[in-house]
Amino acid sequence: MRPLRTSILAGIALAVAAPAIVTAASAASATPDHADRVGNGSPHASRGPIVIAHRGASGYRPEHTLAAYELAIRQGADVIEPDIVITKDKVLVARHENEIGGTTDVADHPEFAARRTTKTIDGRPVTGWFTEDFTLAELKTLRAKERLPLVRPANTAYDGRFTVPTLDEVLDLARKESIRRGRVIGVAPETKHPTYFQSIGNNLEDPLVRTLNRRGLNHRWSPVTIQSFETANLKALSKRVRVPLAQNVNPSGLPYDHVVAGDPTTYADMVTPAGLKALSRYADILSAEKNVLVPRDATGVLGAPTTVVRDAHKAGLDVYAWTFRAENQFLPADYREGTDPNAHGDLTGELRAFYALGLDGVFSDFPDVAVAARSKRPALLG
Repeated sequence: MRPLRTSILAGIALAVAAPAIVTAASAASATPDHADRVGNGSPHASRGPIVIAHRGASGYRPEHTLAAYELAIRQGADVIEPDIVITKDKVLVARHENEIGGTTDVADHPEFAARRTTKTIDGRPVTGWFTEDFTLAELKTLRAKERLPLVRPANTAYDGRFTVPTLDEVLDLARKESIRRGRVIGVAPETKHPTYFQSIGNNLEDPLVRTLNRRGLNHRWSPVTIQSFETANLKALSKRVRVPLAQNVNPSGLPYDHVVAGDPTTYADMVTPAGLKALSRYADILSAEKNVLVPRDATGVLGAPTTVVRDAHKAGLDVYAWTFRAENQFLPADYREGTDPNAHGDLTGELRAFYALGLDGVFSDFPDVAVAARSKRPALLG
């Protein structure tokens, strides 16, 4: 396997020194098979799981801004995570969703009022403004704002300060900070709604592969991984890229591309031993919502761990868990402190409980807490 954590540890010199141009090696990697793509490095490192800054340090800054990513790097994150969507002129940008009414000030721009509309995204009606209806130049006139202002009111102090970054700008930041700090900063883009974007003729995968090739990042030591909640696009990408691929899974439901194709395979089916073996044929990482790994009981208290981590490792997959947040409302009941749902509870304790499962990575809105908890993690569970 050559999952992201091993790529980061083994590829420091290459990632920092390699020029952002297409090399002969990267050009040759355009159509790899799975065995060539993943390599044979050990997925386990002595320092513990990698810390992935979920949408940047989104507990402290509006998500998916260069400021959030930069702060996460200063806090010690190993990887920054941009969700990627696309503009009308086919530029990949970092937003949680293609609907941007909740994460930008677009509603305050009268020149864009007529673009408010309702679309069906993954089978659900969504009303607002959508990145695919804006050119990059138009998007750059907008400013980001906090998506959860009632949960994170301190973050609203930064509303209006930052633009919507492109994927290239995120990659530029990671490379600059890698050189500056002498350690590799990984980037883990998640393709959002790939079936939807494919249906409107504006797919994410082609520009993503072109970006990797153009920047010399389409190789097995690249500090980049690609995530998706869908399967068809990852299977297609597995034949086009050498970077690690992560299959995201929810505790319920099924990938939207399965819905469209009439495939009854659910996320629960995908984390059985047989499902994990099938998953390992195209992906390198199982990226699971926390309850897939440790469900909560009826009172919200953490229950007994499932066998998913062990089974995934047996299938040759790394295992990441998401999302670790400090606010009580997001924590298991046994790690909450007080009754205010927006107050911070014992995130360190929750992280340590999950680190004990032998995870290979965690996604957190609070990367500083995840990094500190990693140094205090208990012995692995047997």
